[in-house]
Amino acid sequence: MSTYAIGDIQGCFSAFERLLAAIEFDPKKDRLWLAGDLINRGPDSLATLRYCYQQRNSITAVLGNHDLHLLAVAHEACEYKNKDTFADILAAPDRHELLHWLRHNPLYHRDKSLGYVMVHAGIHPRWSRKKAKKLAREVEAVIQGEQFPEFLANMYGNQPAQWSDELAGSTRWRYITNCFTRMRLCDSDSGIDLSYKGGLAEAPKNRFPWYNTPHRKRIKDTILFGHWAALNGVTGKPDIVALDTGCVWGNKLSALCLESRIWTQINA
Repeated sequence: MSTYAIGDIQGCFSAFERLLAAIEFDPKKDRLWLAGDLINRGPDSLATLRYCYQQRNSITAVLGNHDLHLLAVAHEACEYKNKDTFADILAAPDRHELLHWLRHNPLYHRDKSLGYVMVHAGIHPRWSRKKAKKLAREVEAVIQGEQFPEFLANMYGNQPAQWSDELAGSTRWRYITNCFTRMRLCDSDSGIDLSYKGGLAEAPKNRFPWYNTPHRKRIKDTILFGHWAALNGVTGKPDIVALDTGCVWGNKLSALCLESRIWTQINA
């Protein structure tokens, strides 16, 4: 049995199929960890989501910002955008089953025995592992419960920038969700900056990758994350692993075997 962590697929189903063939994935004995953004921007969102649903007993996926955007559009909390490529899902006869499964995926996943934590974008620098899990479960309960329409109606936005335990309601949900699904850079006080999407060489001098922010709380597990394709899989830290290697932008789709730490990559 092997466990493979894979970065953002974003509807690139052909590349996903070739990567699964390259690692000889067997759903009867192996497991996939998917770092979110299963769909959107690529050409085959429906095929990707259907495969994940069909193999759901062998797959653990965390929610990414594109996955949440699909749910918002499907529930009429947001309009379909020009760059969106998931109309096939919205028109599918099995959309209810697919969206129900997607909605019930977590924001945070940990396997104590393997020593890994997986999120889509990152873990706030001031949050311990225990706090991150607690806050993730708080918002997951909202997404999966009766407050879901309120969550979606207030999900979009870059504010607030600073965390406070006093945050409440939709503002609190938005901040927690932004950290797990959109965060890249933070300032020296651990305030999140959601405006920058490029690589580290061009980043503002007074901003830090979330995992290099001063006084970040250390998490003993290795953290796996996607979202930041411009890193091209490089963080400079053995316990911080970037899985998104930009397949949808013409680069590579990557899988990391968690037991052996061996990478397998295929070209887009």
